[in-house]
Amino acid sequence: MLTPPVASPITVRRTHRTPAASPRSAARCSSCAMRHLCMPQGLAHDDLPKLEALICSARSVRRGEALYRVGDPFDNLYAVRSGSLKTVMAHRDGREQVTGMRIAGEPLGLDGISTNVHTCTAVALEDSSVCIIPYSALKHMCRETGALQDRLHRLMGEQLLRESSQMMVLGSLSADERVAAFLLDVSERNGQRGYSHAEFNLRMTREDMGSYLGMTLETVSRTLSRFQKRGLIDAQGKLIRILDLEGLRHL
Repeated sequence: MLTPPVASPITVRRTHRTPAASPRSAARCSSCAMRHLCMPQGLAHDDLPKLEALICSARSVRRGEALYRVGDPFDNLYAVRSGSLKTVMAHRDGREQVTGMRIAGEPLGLDGISTNVHTCTAVALEDSSVCIIPYSALKHMCRETGALQDRLHRLMGEQLLRESSQMMVLGSLSADERVAAFLLDVSERNGQRGYSHAEFNLRMTREDMGSYLGMTLETVSRTLSRFQKRGLIDAQGKLIRILDLEGLRHL
């Protein structure tokens, strides 16, 4: 992800729906299709009920709704159960910067650990659901369960690695290479979840992609059109079909 700019009140439109009013349901790790991505390796059988008790509920987040906003108190970590969300920060002048996209099986909220307030805003790109993990209870369980503590540390390390990779994308790649790297990243993450790596709905708008990749909307659109003319992809609105995976990799 991008190097975080100075956080300031963000201009994401507030909805009338509040977190307390959002639909909630019980979260069951044992029946979740994303458990192979979320669950720590080596978790003892007796620890699974404890983890399910810790993840007290799943919350629905409607498209365009903020799960949390910059400056909100940090109380929980979240795991995306279904759908996708983007993270957004703001510059001092109010311009918004998309800093990441989270899809099923990926964590949200790690940005709040260091200061006890969220430093970005998480907004649903589509109707989504997240598992709610109270951080204070998670820390207590981590002291008792080494596998869970290892998993939390691994998640933090993966986020640092993703941020470093994004800095390299922005600092050294051309426009074509940036868009190709983004499409390949989405393709790989979909494949890890058992979905098609060659065909997917890209929930980010072209404008969001530009913000994330440090490009203008027009440059993103022209680049995708150029890829289509070269037979690398077929783009029909949000639907992306990768026709030449190796071609994208060798741009």
